[in-house]
Amino acid sequence: MASYVIFSACSLFLSFSECARPAATAPAAAPAQASAPVTASASAANPAAAPLQMGAEQFEKYLPLLRGKRVGLVVNQTSRAGGSHLVDTLLAQGVSVKTIFSPEHGFRGEAADGATIKDGKDARSGLPVRSLYGTTKKPTAEMLQDLDVLVFDIQDVGARFYTFISTLHYVMEAAAEQGKTVLVLDRPNPNGHYVDGPVLEAQHKSFVGMHPIPIVHGLTVGELAQMINGEKWLAGGKQAALTVVPVRGYTHATPYALPVRPSPNLPNAHSVALYPTICLFEGTDVSVGRGTEAPFEFIGAPTQPTSRPFKFTPRPMPGSPTPPQNGKECYGLDLRKLSMQESAGFSLRYLIDFYQQSTAKDKFFGKYFEQLTGTSSLRQQIIAGKPEKEIRQSWEPALGQYKALRKKYLLYPEG
Repeated sequence: MASYVIFSACSLFLSFSECARPAATAPAAAPAQASAPVTASASAANPAAAPLQMGAEQFEKYLPLLRGKRVGLVVNQTSRAGGSHLVDTLLAQGVSVKTIFSPEHGFRGEAADGATIKDGKDARSGLPVRSLYGTTKKPTAEMLQDLDVLVFDIQDVGARFYTFISTLHYVMEAAAEQGKTVLVLDRPNPNGHYVDGPVLEAQHKSFVGMHPIPIVHGLTVGELAQMINGEKWLAGGKQAALTVVPVRGYTHATPYALPVRPSPNLPNAHSVALYPTICLFEGTDVSVGRGTEAPFEFIGAPTQPTSRPFKFTPRPMPGSPTPPQNGKECYGLDLRKLSMQESAGFSLRYLIDFYQQSTAKDKFFGKYFEQLTGTSSLRQQIIAGKPEKEIRQSWEPALGQYKALRKKYLLYPEG
């Protein structure tokens, strides 16, 4: 079936499509239903801004696509619609939901990073929950045999190594192979206002980096799904039958504070803003504050100078039962003092500084570092003492090509 786009007020809607082709316009969609869904504020700091309407809240756009279909939901605790969880909302609407698929951190979003997620059953709905973060990361043919449509509705934070977009890839790939359709209910990207960082090199592809995109990719999940499909990044060059229901009223310049924490160690808007920068420390001996009250806002290590202005000691806690540097006093920085403006954007300044100040430089970098950065050169550039400006210049050719590619798949204005 040919692709089409429906324009209605500030919304965009893409139909199920055999492949990514230039879209042709279609008549205007029917007005939204009279009952106003619960919406998230465009910005906690700008209460006067018009509210956004998530893809999941635009029932008139996608419920007709689910009627009479057997539905699987790829969801977690961020999947809210109509004032309740999407699972409960769709069941109340009479949709035949058969299976829940669970990504990293679990269906309820409470499991620690990297923790194996097991199959189970949702106590409220009685539906089976199938794990996509354990021995199986890609839905099997058996998992999909009794389904027609896979609905993906998970809040992302806009960084290449945040694994929900890797789960998206495998869901699309399995759907393409098994002849199922994929419906993405889009949500804003809290770091969607910029693009930065090295583009992933193919030899460093892993579950924390599956696509040749920069660390900060500047796309919503819906836009990235279109890019994955359009660039034929699925195995064998296959393309999924894909529908995206975009966010109404959103632009890439729209500030967005997440109403539900997306994972246990990203508790607030400040940590989400710092995440692309601070996550690189997970490939070093520096703690990012897991096992403290401020993950991704504390950075420090026992191998940093004791003269650092802040110290903390990671301890086991919910969401981080075995934190790096557990029980050891870490010397570093408390980034909670930075404003949101100071925290926004991707930077190497902390990484370069902490390497230079390390008392054990030979142990600073770990084997995981290249998987996170996606490039073989950054470790060596930092060891060689290259300034950030020079390092950034080495990213520019690939980053410029990506920015041009990104424009093909944008569903929202830049500002």
